[in-house]
Amino acid sequence: MTPAARVAAAIEILDMIGDGLPAEQVLTRWGRSNRFAGSKDRAAIRDYVFDVMRVRRSAAWLGRAGTGRGLMIGLLRRQGVDPETLFTGEGHAPAPLMDYEEALPEGDLPAQESWNLPDWLVELFTISLGDKAEQTAMALQERAPITLRVNTAKTNASDALQMLSDANVEAVANPLSPTALTVVEGNRRIRNSAAYLDGYVELQDASSQAVVDALPKAARVLDYCAGGGGKALAIAARGADAIFAHDIDPSRMRDLPLRAARADAEITQLEGSELSRSGPYDLVLVDAPCSGSGSWRRAPEAKWRLTREQLDQTMQLQDNILDEALSLVADGGTLAYATCSILPDENRARVDAFLSRHSGWKCIWERTFTVDELGDGFYTAHIQQA
Repeated sequence: MTPAARVAAAIEILDMIGDGLPAEQVLTRWGRSNRFAGSKDRAAIRDYVFDVMRVRRSAAWLGRAGTGRGLMIGLLRRQGVDPETLFTGEGHAPAPLMDYEEALPEGDLPAQESWNLPDWLVELFTISLGDKAEQTAMALQERAPITLRVNTAKTNASDALQMLSDANVEAVANPLSPTALTVVEGNRRIRNSAAYLDGYVELQDASSQAVVDALPKAARVLDYCAGGGGKALAIAARGADAIFAHDIDPSRMRDLPLRAARADAEITQLEGSELSRSGPYDLVLVDAPCSGSGSWRRAPEAKWRLTREQLDQTMQLQDNILDEALSLVADGGTLAYATCSILPDENRARVDAFLSRHSGWKCIWERTFTVDELGDGFYTAHIQQA
């Protein structure tokens, strides 16, 4: 595909997303319907789509429309590319710019557009994050770093770096965690590398790794909201007598057995009815469902779909999960809470609400990770009996 044809494909996909279809679903459907597109073409189109979603409001302003066409015109201008060089109408290129599209908007980008958030989130960021609000909103507009976790049960960082280099993947140490490596070149080669296929490294954000690093050592550990099991695998690499993983939707853990085998890790998956029989646990990690606001660089569509009502429902769910998990903590054990959210309402406020409902417990430690070039935004806290 030519560069212009890739732009035309992105316009088509963005229009379908604008009609309410999920981005991943649309991209998958488009790929299946256009098998002539090579892997590099699909990757470039995907980048266009997600770049637009990170900066949708400013792209619409620069492109003078919120359609797929207007968004791509605006994105190209934002990236310093003259859209007229690609909108030629030749071959599979988009039609040439119309008169109103050729004219740049007058004046500077308005402040309410520059944050690239819905208006209600601009207000919430301002209230919740104070002088860090704008900086955080801007950071969420960049591409997230690609980070690997070294599986220290099988290798060390130095040897992992060499294995990656042999596969033409360049990475550097990430200061957020001693096991974290940030990929600076060759990220599309990772999944075919021996380092990945043989379980020496796993894809995992550096802040997420740091959350696991901070957990107290424990003999029996339960990852209560395991999802894909990334944190359970990281815990396994540190060593424990028994590691258990549970998720209310077991299908989220469907790849965990294969990943655990690759990593030489032993993780027991539990259904809800098995939790009490296998417990109690010295450490229960609640990596709770959340807005995902700290990881919106990776899933920018979520910030446009989230509503205030959904956020309130999520916070109620977080409270309920913490209450449920408490009964599984052994005497003298630790309840660890974590979210990939940057919103205090989902973080310290939930811990405080928990402590107000359960006397005899206290927060002994907490940490907030900001969104930056090293990793995603995260929050974590450790709760123990007073």
